[in-house]
Amino acid sequence: MNDKFILKCAGCGKSYMPSPELYLCPDCSKANTTSTPPRGVLKAVYDFQSLSKRKEEVVAQNFWELIPLNQKASLPPLRVGDTPLYRFERIDGKPIPFELYLKDDSQNPTFSFKDRASSVVSGYARENAIDTIVTASTGNAGSSLAGICASQGQKSIIMVPKNAPAAKLTQIVMYGATIVPVEGTYDQAFDLSMDATREFGWYNRNTAFNPLTVEGKKTVSFELFKQLNRIVPDYIFVPVGDGVIISGVYKGFEDLLNTGLIDHMPTIVAVQTTGSSNLIDNIGKPEFTAKPSQTLADSISVDIPRNFYMAQSYILQYNGEYLSVTDDEIVSASKVLARSTGIFAEPAAATAYAGMQIYHANKKIYEHHKVVVLLTGSGLKDLRAISRVVAIPNAIEPSVEALKKLLL
Repeated sequence: MNDKFILKCAGCGKSYMPSPELYLCPDCSKANTTSTPPRGVLKAVYDFQSLSKRKEEVVAQNFWELIPLNQKASLPPLRVGDTPLYRFERIDGKPIPFELYLKDDSQNPTFSFKDRASSVVSGYARENAIDTIVTASTGNAGSSLAGICASQGQKSIIMVPKNAPAAKLTQIVMYGATIVPVEGTYDQAFDLSMDATREFGWYNRNTAFNPLTVEGKKTVSFELFKQLNRIVPDYIFVPVGDGVIISGVYKGFEDLLNTGLIDHMPTIVAVQTTGSSNLIDNIGKPEFTAKPSQTLADSISVDIPRNFYMAQSYILQYNGEYLSVTDDEIVSASKVLARSTGIFAEPAAATAYAGMQIYHANKKIYEHHKVVVLLTGSGLKDLRAISRVVAIPNAIEPSVEALKKLLL
C-alpha cells in the first residue's frame, strides 16, 4: 500500500488510489480506440500542502517524497539519473551568445533517458511482488526495461516493430529479455502489448498507459533545479514522440511549483520531426488526425502519440512552444554536437538540439537566457541513421609517405 500519492485523471479530474491493475481512468477510457490517443491518462498527485511547509527537507532528501515508491531499496542497483549537465561556450568554433547547457542522459545504464521511467516502474513492480513486465518499444524503452529488469531479477517481455535499429534489439537480447518482433509499426506493437497485458496479467510499462512512466521521467527536472542552483532555465528543448518525456519535464517543474520551490515555469519547447509531428500538429484541434510517420529518428517516430492529451494540456496551460525539424537538420545537428562537444547523440536526441539551433538562428534566444537541451540517447544506439554523413577512408600502406598523402 502506497499512501504517498493518489492518481488523478488528467481529463475528468476523478481521483483513485494507486494499484498495479489501474492504468487509465475507468470512466474516461471506456470509449478509447486504437486509432486515437487514449483518454483517461492518470497523473500522480502528492500532498503539496504538507510538502510546501517543509520544502527544504524535500530538497535535502533528494525529492524522495515526490517519488511514488515506499522504499529506496526497491529501485534497481544501477545508477539511474544524476546525469551530467555540461555548459558549452563555443559550438563549431563559434562563441555562443547565451548560456547553453546540455543534459546528457546517454550516461544512464542502458544509454537513454528511458531508464528514468523503467527504474520507477520496476521498483513499483518489486514492491507489489510482480515479476513480469511487458512493454512496446521502438528500441530505447525496450532495451531500458530489459536492462533494468536484469539488474532486479525480473522478467521482461519486449514487443518491437521488426525494423527497430539492430543495436537496440541486440541490447534487449543481451539483457536476457524475451523479444517479440512485430510485423508492423510501433503503434501495432503497442496494441499487442495491451492485449497481452489483459490476457496474461503482466505488468505493463507502456509510456502514458502506465502513469509511473511520467513520474520517472520528471526526475530530470529535479536534477536541473539543483544543477542550475535553483535557477529556472529560460528554455528547455525536448525531443517529442508520444509526449511522455515532455509531460515528465513539465510534471517535475509543476511539482516544484506546487511545493513552493520555484515561482514560475520555464518555457518548454517541444521539438518533433517533420516526418513525425502528429503531436504538435494536433494541438488545439477539435479532432485528432494522424498521418503515417516516416523519419530516421526512430525513437520519436509515432503515429498516435499516446500521451497527447496530457502533453497538450501542459503546453497550453504553461504557454509552451513547439516546432518541427527535418531529418537533414537532425543529422547535421548530431554531427555538429559530436565534433563540437564530444557528445554523440542519437537522431531523436539531436532533434532537440536542431530545434534550439533554429531558435538561435531566428534570434529568439537572447544573451541573458539560460538554455537547456535534453540529449536523451547515445548515437551508438543507431549507427545506420547517420551512416550517410560518415566517411571512413580506405586503408593505407604503413608508411609515412602514404600517411602524408592521406592527410593532404
